[in-house]
Amino acid sequence: MRKLKFIGKKQSGRNFSGSITVRHQGGEHKRFLRVIDFNRDKIGIEGKVVSIEYDPNRNAEIALVLYKDGEKRYILRPLGLNIGDTIESGKDVEVKTGNALPLNVLPLGTLVHNIELTIGKGGQLARGAGTYATVAAKEEEYIHLKLPSSEIRKVRGECLATVGAIGNIEAKNKVIGKAGRKRHLGIRPTVRGVAQNPRSHPHGGGEGRSGIGMPTPKRYSGTKTIGKTRKKKYSDKYIIQRRKNEKQ
Repeated sequence: MRKLKFIGKKQSGRNFSGSITVRHQGGEHKRFLRVIDFNRDKIGIEGKVVSIEYDPNRNAEIALVLYKDGEKRYILRPLGLNIGDTIESGKDVEVKTGNALPLNVLPLGTLVHNIELTIGKGGQLARGAGTYATVAAKEEEYIHLKLPSSEIRKVRGECLATVGAIGNIEAKNKVIGKAGRKRHLGIRPTVRGVAQNPRSHPHGGGEGRSGIGMPTPKRYSGTKTIGKTRKKKYSDKYIIQRRKNEKQ
């Protein structure tokens, strides 16, 4: 039986050689990492929710599930799933909160979360607190999903998704309250580019309080930040309608 918890190693935004590749990270509180079952591959085996727990690594709550074969796994807790409820994965299971089914057997209008993009890879979409996607339409072997960002995307019908919306809806209203809590979360301060010196940022330098001073704003690395800066992905062809207010 696999371990469900282990102490997470601090990365602090550094790669294998110790160089900082992601800025503004470091100093987080030591914590246990919970192994979450995003795959939901216990097909045909019923599980019972034995506890609802807090997870410091995400804003959603998690549920500990005890399956009939004796194995325990953590899953993301959907809204309305409580201690004592049973869940199951498979093609022929009931469409109810907490059950995982292929998208092509779900009726239109069903709310789902923890959605696979690649068959068998595990859920990648709609995993944050209060989020869900809606089964909007069916087109041959693809399902149209309306995502939390209002984007509409095609996903293969064989991909698994869990019925229901993620719980802990009030997470977005939580106030951090103090700078120290940000540091406990592993988030370091962010300094404006114009407040730095010219060796640290393209916007830096100048006498007195000066602005950016260049026609195109830039990142600390020197690449431009306005205009078409997003690279095309192989999965862009599956996007039917892009999310609102998106810079192309």
